[in-house]
Amino acid sequence: MRQERDALVVAVTGPLDLDNIAPLEEILRKADEDGVARVVVDLSTATFADSTTVNVLLQVHSALGPALRLAAPSVVLMRLFALTGLDTVLPLYDSVAKALDAEPAAPLGADGGDHDG
Repeated sequence: MRQERDALVVAVTGPLDLDNIAPLEEILRKADEDGVARVVVDLSTATFADSTTVNVLLQVHSALGPALRLAAPSVVLMRLFALTGLDTVLPLYDSVAKALDAEPAAPLGADGGDHDG
């Protein structure tokens, strides 16, 4: 976890599932409580996600709204998001830099974006 510009950047590694999603959920809920302007979740090294992860991301997205940005989802996560239709709901960006630079209304899923994978 690091502060970059006006955003909290949270790097996630390995699998995201029932056994280990709690720390990420806690960080994201705390960011909401603290009124953080932008929260970027770097998913580039996440290797797996289950339905618990999907539910947490949807709940946090509901709370944070455009402040939440999911960056660089791995191929595995992008497949999950596409299969479930979440790629049209969650604010996905193909890199942390693009998530930091983008206006809140320009997520990958909403406008077709320029995701490479």
